[in-house]
Amino acid sequence: MSKTPFRMPQRTEPAAAQLDQWVAGGEGAPVTKPEKPTGKLARLTIDLPPELHARFKSACALRGTRMIDEVRRFIEDWTQKGA
Repeated sequence: MSKTPFRMPQRTEPAAAQLDQWVAGGEGAPVTKPEKPTGKLARLTIDLPPELHARFKSACALRGTRMIDEVRRFIEDWTQKGA
Protein backbone atom coordinates (compact mmCIF):
# COMPACT_ATOMS: atom_id res chain seq x y z
CA MET A 1 0.00 0.00 0.00
CA SER A 2 1.48 3.33 -1.00
CA LYS A 3 1.38 6.37 1.24
CA THR A 4 -0.36 9.51 0.12
CA PRO A 5 1.86 12.57 0.59
CA PHE A 6 0.55 14.99 3.15
CA ARG A 7 1.45 18.63 3.19
CA MET A 8 0.85 20.79 6.23
CA PRO A 9 -1.41 23.74 5.45
CA GLN A 10 0.36 27.07 5.23
CA ARG A 11 -0.26 29.32 8.20
CA THR A 12 -1.26 32.85 7.33
CA GLU A 13 -0.16 35.53 9.74
CA PRO A 14 -2.47 38.51 10.33
CA ALA A 15 -1.15 41.87 9.24
CA ALA A 16 0.66 43.92 11.87
CA ALA A 17 -2.06 46.60 11.73
CA GLN A 18 -4.71 44.00 12.56
CA LEU A 19 -2.67 42.79 15.51
CA ASP A 20 -2.20 46.35 16.78
CA GLN A 21 -5.94 46.99 16.50
CA TRP A 22 -6.70 43.76 18.36
CA VAL A 23 -4.26 44.62 21.16
CA ALA A 24 -5.75 48.13 21.42
CA GLY A 25 -9.20 46.62 21.92
CA GLY A 26 -10.57 47.30 18.46
CA GLU A 27 -12.72 45.07 16.29
CA GLY A 28 -12.13 41.39 16.92
CA ALA A 29 -10.63 41.96 20.35
CA PRO A 30 -11.93 39.79 23.18
CA VAL A 31 -14.61 41.46 25.24
CA THR A 32 -14.16 41.58 29.00
CA LYS A 33 -16.38 39.24 30.96
CA PRO A 34 -19.38 40.88 32.59
CA GLU A 35 -19.96 40.30 36.27
CA LYS A 36 -22.04 37.26 37.16
CA PRO A 37 -25.53 38.11 38.35
CA THR A 38 -26.12 37.59 42.05
CA GLY A 39 -29.21 36.23 43.72
CA LYS A 40 -31.95 34.10 42.27
CA LEU A 41 -32.19 34.01 38.48
CA ALA A 42 -35.23 33.67 36.21
CA ARG A 43 -34.98 31.41 33.15
CA LEU A 44 -35.66 32.68 29.61
CA THR A 45 -36.05 30.26 26.71
CA ILE A 46 -36.12 31.39 23.08
CA ASP A 47 -36.41 29.50 19.81
CA LEU A 48 -34.11 30.54 16.97
CA PRO A 49 -33.76 29.30 13.41
CA PRO A 50 -30.72 26.98 13.22
CA GLU A 51 -28.86 29.36 10.85
CA LEU A 52 -29.27 32.33 13.21
CA HIS A 53 -28.22 30.23 16.21
CA ALA A 54 -25.10 29.06 14.34
CA ARG A 55 -24.17 32.62 13.30
CA PHE A 56 -24.69 33.92 16.84
CA LYS A 57 -22.65 31.08 18.34
CA SER A 58 -19.84 31.66 15.83
CA ALA A 59 -19.80 35.40 16.45
CA CYS A 60 -19.58 34.84 20.20
CA ALA A 61 -16.75 32.35 19.73
CA LEU A 62 -14.83 34.81 17.57
CA ARG A 63 -15.28 37.52 20.22
CA GLY A 64 -14.35 35.14 23.01
CA THR A 65 -17.63 35.64 24.85
CA ARG A 66 -20.39 33.34 25.99
CA MET A 67 -23.79 33.48 24.32
CA ILE A 68 -25.58 34.03 27.63
CA ASP A 69 -23.38 37.04 28.44
CA GLU A 70 -24.19 38.63 25.07
CA VAL A 71 -27.93 38.05 25.57
CA ARG A 72 -27.81 39.54 29.08
CA ARG A 73 -25.83 42.54 27.79
CA PHE A 74 -28.35 43.09 24.99
CA ILE A 75 -31.32 42.93 27.35
CA GLU A 76 -29.64 45.27 29.83
CA ASP A 77 -28.78 47.82 27.12
CA TRP A 78 -32.21 47.56 25.51
CA THR A 79 -34.13 48.03 28.76
CA GLN A 80 -31.99 51.04 29.74
CA LYS A 81 -32.61 52.73 26.38
CA GLY A 82 -36.36 52.13 26.60
CA ALA A 83 -36.72 53.48 30.16
